[in-house]
Amino acid sequence: MSEEMDIMDRLMADIQGGKYDPDDKLPSENELADLFRVPRITARKAYERLQELGYIYSKQGKGSFVKDRHKRIPLMLYGNESFSAKMVQLGYDYESRNLFCEPIDYNEKIFQALGAEEHERVFKIGRLRIIDAEPIALHISYVTEALFPDIEQAGRTITSMFEFYKERGYAKPRSSQTLLSVTSPTKYERQLFACSSLIPLLVLESELSDEKTGRMLEYSRIMYRGDYFTYVLKESD
Repeated sequence: MSEEMDIMDRLMADIQGGKYDPDDKLPSENELADLFRVPRITARKAYERLQELGYIYSKQGKGSFVKDRHKRIPLMLYGNESFSAKMVQLGYDYESRNLFCEPIDYNEKIFQALGAEEHERVFKIGRLRIIDAEPIALHISYVTEALFPDIEQAGRTITSMFEFYKERGYAKPRSSQTLLSVTSPTKYERQLFACSSLIPLLVLESELSDEKTGRMLEYSRIMYRGDYFTYVLKESD
């Protein structure tokens, strides 16, 4: 394993240092094995791990090549425009797919954020974000049945919560109380995103309220594949 990590460390340093340009061909497994004086299987495993991490890609019968890590989706971690609208504006082949709408058990953090009583029903609505046929994010919104009495039925077809809110008269949703963290994908998330356990997920948790009325609309938890995005922070005024 240490020999495999040594190879990975060297290649990642070479890629990040500019020794290789995007789409450059990397040494063959045999060449890499000779260079590091290791068995070919060790070189192969190093390449497999680098591919899982998004540093390289392979072509059948042609070898391994450097992946262009600059061709990533810019993700704005500020502002109040919907994710769907942003992706469409950027020209991506974008799809939002409704996965579920179901009530949740009592969760103190979520219920308090929504101002819900323990006996009230809170629903979670999940949408899978897909770009160029690749699943890249899971967006889960938690809303109260008290605020949206029809959510159990309507939530099964929602693909954009912002559009849903506008239809209900909440035209200016505003995010607040944003929390960022990084986690490893669970088995369910690995299957959902078709990724390995080596791909980190950026988790964005926030509250969404209506700017005009101040009413709390949702608590959200969004998971982004870490290898598909660059993260844009708001510049200081």
